Amino acid sequence: MSKKEQFIAAIQKSYHTDKPVIRLGSAILDGEIIGEARVNLPLRMMNRHGLVAGATGSGKTRTLQVLAEQLSAAGVPVFMSDIKGDLSGIAQPGQTNAALQERSAALGTVFEPKGYPVELYSLSGNKGAQMRATILEFGPILLSKIFELNDTQSGVLAILFKYADDKDLPMVDLNDLKKVLNYLSEGPGAAEIKGDYGSISTSTAGTILRKIVALEQQGVGTIFGEKSFDITDLINRVDGQGVISLLNISDVQDKPALFSTFMLSLLAELYTKLPEAGDLDKPKLVFFLDEAHLLFKDAPKAFLDQIEQVVRLIRSKGVGIFFCTQMAQDVPVSVLSQLGNRVQHVLRAFTPQDADALKQTVKTYPRSDFYAIDRILTTLGIGQALITVLNEKGIPTEVAATHLLPPNSIMGPMVQADYENHVRQSDVYLKYKDPIDPESAYEMLTKRMEAQAQVEAKAQEEVAEVKNEKEEKGMFSEALNSPLARQIGREVVRGVFGMLFGKKTTSTRKKTGGLFGF
Repeated sequence: MSKKEQFIAAIQKSYHTDKPVIRLGSAILDGEIIGEARVNLPLRMMNRHGLVAGATGSGKTRTLQVLAEQLSAAGVPVFMSDIKGDLSGIAQPGQTNAALQERSAALGTVFEPKGYPVELYSLSGNKGAQMRATILEFGPILLSKIFELNDTQSGVLAILFKYADDKDLPMVDLNDLKKVLNYLSEGPGAAEIKGDYGSISTSTAGTILRKIVALEQQGVGTIFGEKSFDITDLINRVDGQGVISLLNISDVQDKPALFSTFMLSLLAELYTKLPEAGDLDKPKLVFFLDEAHLLFKDAPKAFLDQIEQVVRLIRSKGVGIFFCTQMAQDVPVSVLSQLGNRVQHVLRAFTPQDADALKQTVKTYPRSDFYAIDRILTTLGIGQALITVLNEKGIPTEVAATHLLPPNSIMGPMVQADYENHVRQSDVYLKYKDPIDPESAYEMLTKRMEAQAQVEAKAQEEVAEVKNEKEEKGMFSEALNSPLARQIGREVVRGVFGMLFGKKTTSTRKKTGGLFGF
């Protein structure tokens, strides 16, 4: 048996299954694309998570598009972040050309232009249906990542959440957060929390407040509020096809901590709200996190621990997660070890750091009898990748350099007019278009402070009245004790006695003098 025959037999044995699959492409040996050596990913193993990695321009985005299309066709909803805003073309059929026909022929397939059901979302509300979350839904750990707080400041943020929870103060938007911060740092609550929670220094409160204001000035404070996004809207189907939900972040891509953390909050909510599902024939939802390195950059340990927990446990809820980034090393080892499906596009080794990264990547692949892994990783073309996935028994497949399928839809964005029309016709867009301002911590604390101010004002008025009464009594008493008052008093008494006895003292003296003055 020739090497080629051995290779085909090994690939077919490793990747063949009678169960539904995602067709990735066909294997390559010594530069030849072998159509019958099909490389497949079992649909039921998509919730074992995965990694799509490779250098810029190597075709990672189109790989995500192929995966999303086939998942949708299989009835599996998909969520994807659209970093550059060029994935919206999934909603429209692609156009055939000579290059697509040649690629399809080499893979033993026929190119069939097709569009897929798509919902467009946005964090700013300018590029699709507004995605929002309340401050309480985010929690202190994720907010600390967005605000880039240090450990001390993160601890203070945790105090705000603990107090709000203990006192039934719903924190919905940034106004609520600012109000609670002010109330507990400089307002009446400062003395209240000193014993149970600890004091909040003015400098720390000022730093957190500046971070909040900076986010508001950037125009993205609208992601916090009501109506909060209902996570079940990601798990929809149209005519039996899974809906592909695209979060367009092209207008906030300069705020990586914001959108990467928001996507993690969606995952955390999925984990919290979805029931246990066990091993399914196909996942309920597959979540693609593009530019995943932004999620882990400068992340504190508590944040990384939360990611690891979600990735490890969400599989049992029927959700698969695929991280997309340039280097496998962008993903922490604790998370990387949970990713059973690997699609590695070409790696460049232009610098010593690149060479070290290449060596580390090679070590993560199973041994191959047909490839020098380090060499093949640096010689892959655009639209090609080194693949190993888990078969239906959970065993890693044979490593295969793969010529990938092309997408059936447009490989680029919709034209602007079509995009805007697609957004306006969406029921989900109308559902989240108008914000709601419920009674929350801001209003509740404002009422509390106003009531307290009224009580204090009334108390001050009563004190003032008592003081005035004392002052008036003091002045009256002083007036009564003065020499003039005493003299007036004596004259009044004399006058009263004179009236009683019908004579005056002075007249009596005169008459007496006349009687004896002889």
